[in-house]
Amino acid sequence: MLSNAAVYRGNKTFSVEQKQVSDPGPGEVQIKVAYCGICGTDLHIFLGHMDQRVGFERTIGHEMSGVISAVGAGVDGLISGDRIVVRPLDHCGECPACLAGHEHICHNLKFIGIDTEGAFQEYWNVPAHTIHVLPEGLDLAHAALIEPLAVACHDVSRAQVKPGEDVLVIGGGPIGLLVALVARHAGGKVTISEISESRLAYADKLGFTTINPKTTDAAEQVNAQTGNKGADVVFEVSGSQPGVDLMTDAAAVRGRIVMVAIHAKKPEVDMFRFFWRELELFGARVYRPEDYDQAMQLLAEGVVDCSSFITDIQPLKDIQGAFEALTQNPSAIKSMIQISENA
Repeated sequence: MLSNAAVYRGNKTFSVEQKQVSDPGPGEVQIKVAYCGICGTDLHIFLGHMDQRVGFERTIGHEMSGVISAVGAGVDGLISGDRIVVRPLDHCGECPACLAGHEHICHNLKFIGIDTEGAFQEYWNVPAHTIHVLPEGLDLAHAALIEPLAVACHDVSRAQVKPGEDVLVIGGGPIGLLVALVARHAGGKVTISEISESRLAYADKLGFTTINPKTTDAAEQVNAQTGNKGADVVFEVSGSQPGVDLMTDAAAVRGRIVMVAIHAKKPEVDMFRFFWRELELFGARVYRPEDYDQAMQLLAEGVVDCSSFITDIQPLKDIQGAFEALTQNPSAIKSMIQISENA
């Protein structure tokens, strides 16, 4: 059997080709992929920022949904026809992190869809331990938002957001917006700082207080709306030096700062501020299984308006144009690829 797959060939190019489909091995399942969202990391790969890691013959993609089409030997509890998503982390099980119960930050972690073959293909074999079965009635296109939503669930869990706390999210892209939604669901009073007018307009529609730091002193506004206290919790999701400056300037005494973004180079951090205000800094990387479970529950509860969050859906054959459009319109919320025509 042949499967259509998008292969990254370098130089901002995907080639949609046919690959031979292999049977799932022991401990694996085969998935007929329905939808796969375009992640910011995927865009970095397309732009050539990760060529040394990815190479020029890889099918990428990990924000996906699909249906199990075959089950390998030794797999229990999963059957053909199950509607699923993949938690795309493959850990070694032997390093100090794994032995301490932190498999999601394994020292030898393989991120499926970056370090190994991914979901921009019709049929995809993955380890069975990565599978989460979807609740009944959840649309497969909407289910492809579970992976980024699980990132947000993990971030908010790390921050331990409490009802009534003032929360600042720096960066209103897809992950920032999802962090804001999860933090609000946890009871936080959320403000989003973002420079894109279109994303600010979308955040306004979602009912968030917004700040454009290009036109407003964001730290001053946060202080003004919190009685000169500052934000109890700050999420840095912009990946920018101005965002890092704001995260310390806007934090309350004993405020909790969560570093969500991956920065292209080491940012400068105001350590004096940590001393004067006894701030706490938390790292947050990917997700744990319970974050996936929470994300599925939040989607089922309608916490995310999936129809408006998904900006556009393109067929696999048009993946090149979809990526090119994102480089020209970075303010899109979530672009998605429909992998299987009958999904």
